[in-house]
Amino acid sequence: MHDLTATIAGNLARVRAEIAAAARAAGRKPEEVRLIAVSKTHPVEAVAAAIAAGQMDFGENTVQEALTKIPLYPATAPGVALPPASMQSSSRPITWHMIGHLQSNKAKSIPGHFAWVHSVDSLKLAQRLSRLAQEKSVVLNALFEVNVTRDPAKHGLPPEELAPLLDTLLKEGHPGLRLRGLMTLGPYPATEADSRASFARLRELREDCRKRFGLKDFSELSMGMSGDYAAAIKEGSTMVRIGTAIFGERDYSKNK
Repeated sequence: MHDLTATIAGNLARVRAEIAAAARAAGRKPEEVRLIAVSKTHPVEAVAAAIAAGQMDFGENTVQEALTKIPLYPATAPGVALPPASMQSSSRPITWHMIGHLQSNKAKSIPGHFAWVHSVDSLKLAQRLSRLAQEKSVVLNALFEVNVTRDPAKHGLPPEELAPLLDTLLKEGHPGLRLRGLMTLGPYPATEADSRASFARLRELREDCRKRFGLKDFSELSMGMSGDYAAAIKEGSTMVRIGTAIFGERDYSKNK
Protein backbone atom coordinates (compact mmCIF):
# COMPACT_ATOMS: atom_id res chain seq x y z
CA MET A 1 0.00 0.00 0.00
CA HIS A 2 2.87 2.36 0.79
CA ASP A 3 4.35 1.87 -2.69
CA LEU A 4 0.95 2.45 -4.30
CA THR A 5 0.40 5.61 -2.27
CA ALA A 6 3.82 6.98 -3.18
CA THR A 7 3.42 6.13 -6.86
CA ILE A 8 0.01 7.73 -7.19
CA ALA A 9 1.09 10.79 -5.20
CA GLY A 10 4.04 11.23 -7.56
CA ASN A 11 1.86 10.78 -10.63
CA LEU A 12 -0.66 13.30 -9.35
CA ALA A 13 2.05 15.85 -8.63
CA ARG A 14 3.40 15.47 -12.16
CA VAL A 15 -0.02 15.73 -13.79
CA ARG A 16 -0.93 18.80 -11.72
CA ALA A 17 2.34 20.46 -12.70
CA GLU A 18 1.70 19.71 -16.38
CA ILE A 19 -1.85 21.06 -16.15
CA ALA A 20 -0.54 24.24 -14.52
CA ALA A 21 2.12 24.64 -17.20
CA ALA A 22 -0.39 24.10 -20.03
CA ALA A 23 -2.79 26.61 -18.47
CA ARG A 24 -0.11 29.27 -18.05
CA ALA A 25 1.11 28.69 -21.61
CA ALA A 26 -2.43 29.41 -22.77
CA GLY A 27 -2.65 32.57 -20.67
CA ARG A 28 -4.98 30.93 -18.18
CA LYS A 29 -4.91 30.36 -14.43
CA PRO A 30 -4.20 26.74 -13.36
CA GLU A 31 -7.15 26.83 -10.96
CA GLU A 32 -9.48 27.25 -13.93
CA VAL A 33 -8.92 23.57 -14.79
CA ARG A 34 -10.41 20.88 -12.59
CA LEU A 35 -8.60 17.54 -12.52
CA ILE A 36 -10.91 14.53 -12.49
CA ALA A 37 -9.11 11.31 -11.60
CA VAL A 38 -10.69 8.51 -13.62
CA SER A 39 -10.63 5.50 -11.33
CA LYS A 40 -12.47 3.00 -13.53
CA THR A 41 -11.17 -0.60 -13.16
CA HIS A 42 -8.83 0.52 -10.38
CA PRO A 43 -9.38 -0.75 -6.82
CA VAL A 44 -10.62 1.32 -3.93
CA GLU A 45 -7.06 1.27 -2.53
CA ALA A 46 -5.99 3.36 -5.52
CA VAL A 47 -8.80 5.82 -4.84
CA ALA A 48 -7.71 6.00 -1.18
CA ALA A 49 -4.12 6.69 -2.26
CA ALA A 50 -5.27 9.53 -4.49
CA ILE A 51 -7.39 10.98 -1.68
CA ALA A 52 -4.36 10.88 0.60
CA ALA A 53 -2.53 12.94 -2.03
CA GLY A 54 -5.28 15.56 -1.98
CA GLN A 55 -7.36 14.45 -4.98
CA MET A 56 -11.07 15.13 -4.44
CA ASP A 57 -12.72 14.69 -7.88
CA PHE A 58 -13.19 11.17 -9.25
CA GLY A 59 -14.76 9.90 -12.45
CA GLU A 60 -16.33 6.52 -13.08
CA ASN A 61 -17.55 5.02 -16.35
CA THR A 62 -20.14 2.54 -15.12
CA VAL A 63 -22.77 2.72 -12.43
CA GLN A 64 -22.10 -0.87 -11.37
CA GLU A 65 -18.44 -0.28 -10.58
CA ALA A 66 -19.02 3.15 -9.07
CA LEU A 67 -21.48 1.76 -6.54
CA THR A 68 -18.77 -0.52 -5.16
CA LYS A 69 -16.68 2.56 -4.31
CA ILE A 70 -18.96 5.48 -3.50
CA PRO A 71 -20.72 3.83 -0.51
CA LEU A 72 -17.36 3.29 1.19
CA TYR A 73 -17.32 6.99 2.00
CA PRO A 74 -19.93 8.46 4.35
CA ALA A 75 -22.23 10.78 2.45
CA THR A 76 -22.33 14.43 3.50
CA ALA A 77 -24.56 15.71 0.70
CA PRO A 78 -26.14 14.26 -2.44
CA GLY A 79 -23.41 13.31 -4.86
CA VAL A 80 -20.50 13.98 -2.53
CA ALA A 81 -18.83 12.19 0.36
CA LEU A 82 -16.07 12.77 2.85
CA PRO A 83 -13.37 10.13 3.13
CA PRO A 84 -12.73 8.40 6.45
CA ALA A 85 -10.79 10.59 8.86
CA SER A 86 -7.61 8.60 8.26
CA MET A 87 -7.72 9.50 4.57
CA GLN A 88 -8.73 13.13 4.76
CA SER A 89 -6.26 15.61 3.36
CA SER A 90 -8.69 18.38 2.53
CA SER A 91 -11.83 19.88 4.00
CA ARG A 92 -13.45 19.80 0.56
CA PRO A 93 -15.67 16.76 0.06
CA ILE A 94 -15.07 14.15 -2.58
CA THR A 95 -17.08 14.75 -5.74
CA TRP A 96 -18.10 11.87 -7.98
CA HIS A 97 -18.54 12.33 -11.74
CA MET A 98 -20.33 9.91 -14.06
CA ILE A 99 -18.31 10.20 -17.26
CA GLY A 100 -19.28 7.04 -19.17
CA HIS A 101 -22.18 6.33 -21.48
CA LEU A 102 -25.35 6.12 -19.43
CA GLN A 103 -28.32 4.00 -20.39
CA SER A 104 -31.70 5.29 -19.32
CA ASN A 105 -32.40 2.19 -17.23
CA LYS A 106 -29.27 2.87 -15.15
CA ALA A 107 -30.18 6.48 -14.47
CA LYS A 108 -32.06 5.78 -11.23
CA SER A 109 -28.76 5.22 -9.37
CA ILE A 110 -27.26 8.56 -10.41
CA PRO A 111 -29.04 11.10 -8.15
CA GLY A 112 -27.72 10.88 -4.61
CA HIS A 113 -24.47 9.21 -5.67
CA PHE A 114 -23.03 11.50 -8.33
CA ALA A 115 -22.83 15.29 -8.33
CA TRP A 116 -22.00 15.53 -12.04
CA VAL A 117 -23.09 13.66 -15.17
CA HIS A 118 -20.84 14.34 -18.17
CA SER A 119 -22.61 12.10 -20.67
CA VAL A 120 -26.16 13.33 -21.22
CA ASP A 121 -26.71 12.53 -24.89
CA SER A 122 -30.46 12.49 -25.44
CA LEU A 123 -33.60 14.36 -24.48
CA LYS A 124 -35.03 11.17 -22.99
CA LEU A 125 -32.05 10.74 -20.67
CA ALA A 126 -32.07 14.40 -19.63
CA GLN A 127 -35.78 14.23 -18.80
CA ARG A 128 -35.38 11.01 -16.82
CA LEU A 129 -32.41 12.31 -14.83
CA SER A 130 -34.27 15.52 -14.04
CA ARG A 131 -37.31 13.62 -12.84
CA LEU A 132 -35.29 11.17 -10.73
CA ALA A 133 -33.24 13.95 -9.17
CA GLN A 134 -36.37 15.93 -8.34
CA GLU A 135 -37.87 12.85 -6.65
CA LYS A 136 -34.77 12.68 -4.42
CA SER A 137 -34.77 16.45 -3.82
CA VAL A 138 -31.34 16.92 -5.38
CA VAL A 139 -30.02 18.80 -8.39
CA LEU A 140 -27.54 17.19 -10.78
CA ASN A 141 -24.90 19.13 -12.69
CA ALA A 142 -25.42 18.07 -16.30
CA LEU A 143 -22.97 18.18 -19.19
CA PHE A 144 -24.14 17.26 -22.68
CA GLU A 145 -21.90 14.90 -24.61
CA VAL A 146 -21.30 15.95 -28.21
CA ASN A 147 -19.72 13.69 -30.82
CA VAL A 148 -17.79 16.51 -32.47
CA THR A 149 -15.81 14.19 -34.75
CA ARG A 150 -18.92 12.19 -35.75
CA ASP A 151 -17.03 9.00 -34.96
CA PRO A 152 -19.54 6.11 -35.28
CA ALA A 153 -17.68 4.24 -32.53
CA LYS A 154 -18.37 7.02 -30.00
CA HIS A 155 -21.46 8.13 -28.15
CA GLY A 156 -22.75 11.68 -28.08
CA LEU A 157 -25.06 14.06 -29.86
CA PRO A 158 -24.29 15.17 -33.41
CA PRO A 159 -23.44 18.89 -33.13
CA GLU A 160 -26.56 19.99 -35.02
CA GLU A 161 -28.85 18.20 -32.52
CA LEU A 162 -27.55 20.02 -29.44
CA ALA A 163 -29.46 23.29 -29.82
CA PRO A 164 -32.84 21.63 -30.57
CA LEU A 165 -32.42 19.39 -27.51
CA LEU A 166 -31.64 22.33 -25.24
CA ASP A 167 -34.51 24.33 -26.72
CA THR A 168 -37.00 21.56 -25.93
CA LEU A 169 -35.57 20.92 -22.48
CA LEU A 170 -35.68 24.59 -21.55
CA LYS A 171 -39.27 24.93 -22.72
CA GLU A 172 -40.37 21.82 -20.80
CA GLY A 173 -38.38 22.64 -17.67
CA HIS A 174 -35.62 20.67 -15.95
CA PRO A 175 -36.02 21.12 -12.17
CA GLY A 176 -33.62 18.30 -11.32
CA LEU A 177 -30.82 19.43 -13.62
CA ARG A 178 -28.43 22.35 -13.62
CA LEU A 179 -27.23 22.77 -17.19
CA ARG A 180 -23.48 23.34 -16.89
CA GLY A 181 -21.83 22.78 -20.27
CA LEU A 182 -20.50 20.23 -22.74
CA MET A 183 -18.29 17.15 -22.93
CA THR A 184 -16.51 15.43 -25.80
CA LEU A 185 -13.92 12.78 -26.57
CA GLY A 186 -11.08 13.97 -28.75
CA PRO A 187 -10.08 12.15 -31.93
CA TYR A 188 -7.73 9.18 -31.59
CA PRO A 189 -5.18 8.74 -32.95
CA ALA A 190 -4.67 12.39 -33.75
CA THR A 191 -2.11 15.14 -34.17
CA GLU A 192 -2.21 18.05 -31.74
CA ALA A 193 -3.71 20.16 -34.51
CA ASP A 194 -6.52 17.65 -35.01
CA SER A 195 -7.19 17.49 -31.28
CA ARG A 196 -7.23 21.26 -30.92
CA ALA A 197 -9.61 21.65 -33.86
CA SER A 198 -12.04 19.20 -32.24
CA PHE A 199 -11.83 20.91 -28.86
CA ALA A 200 -12.17 24.35 -30.41
CA ARG A 201 -15.39 23.22 -32.07
CA LEU A 202 -16.83 22.18 -28.70
CA ARG A 203 -15.90 25.56 -27.23
CA GLU A 204 -17.66 27.29 -30.12
CA LEU A 205 -20.78 25.17 -29.54
CA ARG A 206 -20.79 26.11 -25.86
CA GLU A 207 -20.50 29.80 -26.63
CA ASP A 208 -23.28 29.58 -29.21
CA CYS A 209 -25.60 27.88 -26.71
CA ARG A 210 -24.77 30.33 -23.92
CA LYS A 211 -25.67 33.27 -26.12
CA ARG A 212 -28.67 31.71 -27.86
CA PHE A 213 -30.36 30.49 -24.69
CA GLY A 214 -28.95 32.92 -22.11
CA LEU A 215 -27.38 30.12 -20.04
CA LYS A 216 -25.18 31.92 -17.51
CA ASP A 217 -24.01 28.68 -15.81
CA PHE A 218 -23.25 26.92 -19.10
CA SER A 219 -19.53 27.45 -18.66
CA GLU A 220 -17.93 24.01 -18.37
CA LEU A 221 -15.97 22.13 -21.02
CA SER A 222 -15.12 18.56 -20.08
CA MET A 223 -12.48 17.62 -22.62
CA GLY A 224 -9.01 16.16 -22.56
CA MET A 225 -7.70 12.83 -21.27
CA SER A 226 -4.26 11.40 -20.51
CA GLY A 227 -3.06 11.69 -24.11
CA ASP A 228 -4.48 15.06 -25.13
CA TYR A 229 -5.26 17.17 -22.09
CA ALA A 230 -2.59 19.78 -22.85
CA ALA A 231 -4.25 20.45 -26.23
CA ALA A 232 -7.67 20.59 -24.53
CA ILE A 233 -6.47 23.14 -21.97
CA LYS A 234 -5.15 25.35 -24.76
CA GLU A 235 -8.68 25.37 -26.20
CA GLY A 236 -10.42 26.24 -22.96
CA SER A 237 -11.06 22.97 -21.14
CA THR A 238 -12.31 23.45 -17.59
CA MET A 239 -12.29 19.74 -16.70
CA VAL A 240 -9.74 17.14 -17.75
CA ARG A 241 -10.42 13.43 -17.21
CA ILE A 242 -7.15 11.68 -16.39
CA GLY A 243 -6.83 7.99 -15.58
CA THR A 244 -3.77 6.21 -16.91
CA ALA A 245 -1.35 9.05 -16.14
CA ILE A 246 -2.43 8.87 -12.48
CA PHE A 247 -3.28 5.24 -11.79
CA GLY A 248 -1.31 3.41 -14.49
CA GLU A 249 -2.53 1.04 -17.17
CA ARG A 250 -5.90 -0.57 -16.61
CA ASP A 251 -6.44 -4.30 -16.15
CA TYR A 252 -9.89 -4.85 -17.60
CA SER A 253 -9.81 -8.54 -16.69
CA LYS A 254 -10.46 -7.57 -13.07
CA ASN A 255 -13.89 -6.26 -14.04
CA LYS A 256 -15.06 -9.35 -15.88
